[in-house]
Amino acid sequence: MMTVKLFSTSMVAAWLLLSLLITPVQAMAQTSANEMGIAAIEQIDLNSADAETLARSLSGVGLSKAQAIVRYREQYGPFASLEELTEVKGIGPAILERNRDRLVLR
Repeated sequence: MMTVKLFSTSMVAAWLLLSLLITPVQAMAQTSANEMGIAAIEQIDLNSADAETLARSLSGVGLSKAQAIVRYREQYGPFASLEELTEVKGIGPAILERNRDRLVLR
């Protein structure tokens, strides 16, 4: 009987200790994930980024489309709105929406 009581007490103590150790680890993991999420969204200035940066950073935009964006900007001046990006040949509303969170105008 004493052995069962000792075993039960040991199990409860082990469970409490384990739960105390896991809680800070979980909190650290969540913080790291949040920091990574924030760092993952790189802001690209549509009015100053070069073609290589645009191609590397924007979804659905390869080097050819990125070069078209730069040519448009050189011909017509800085973009006044993000929606103006759809005036560039090969850039439609779907590409704009996929990348809207990454784009800024300065």
